[in-house]
Amino acid sequence: MTTDLALNPLSATDLLTSFGTLGVFVVLFAETGLLIGFFLPGDSLLFTAGLLCATGAAGLHLRLPWVLLAAVAGALLGAQVGFLIGRRAGAALQARSGQPRVVAGMRRAEELFTRYGPAKAIVLARFIPVVRTVLNPVAGALGTPARTFTLWQAVGGVVWTVGLVLAGYGLGAFVPGVDAYLLPVIAVIVIVSLVPLARELLRERKRRSDRAR
Repeated sequence: MTTDLALNPLSATDLLTSFGTLGVFVVLFAETGLLIGFFLPGDSLLFTAGLLCATGAAGLHLRLPWVLLAAVAGALLGAQVGFLIGRRAGAALQARSGQPRVVAGMRRAEELFTRYGPAKAIVLARFIPVVRTVLNPVAGALGTPARTFTLWQAVGGVVWTVGLVLAGYGLGAFVPGVDAYLLPVIAVIVIVSLVPLARELLRERKRRSDRAR
């Protein structure tokens, strides 16, 4: 049995077992709205929550409509808070961040804005760990119009959260006995979700190497 003292904040199963649907809202809000939440397992949490809605594994009785509501609300409210933080704190954020991953994420977020423009960058960032945490304050710091940001962060947030939750639910509903392999399935989701981040880290290392020559 998972206890509060044994809670692993990086474990989607631990978070759901300890906090249920409320945990979905809190984690999504923190990961998308607060820079300290960059390490939280948003992708795996959403997928696992959807899977557990279908299977009831781990003794949980999560209901799909409530999980979807909590996920969407956490992601959208968190992003809006992050945007407001960027509007007010803007230039000081990167200078004060002591996390190399956060600094690299900010740099990547700025590059997304330059390459794709605000609308596409805001939507794409939802699917890249760390970048989805820092892009919202970066958007505020860069002076993105509030209406533009709100529209596209809502589009990206709904697609990301609903898509992953329903993917997990579909797997749990249509693959009999998948709950017996819950940990391996979660491990695969974690690995897949980290692929974009790994690519960005490799690109950043290559850029530094090229500048050093």
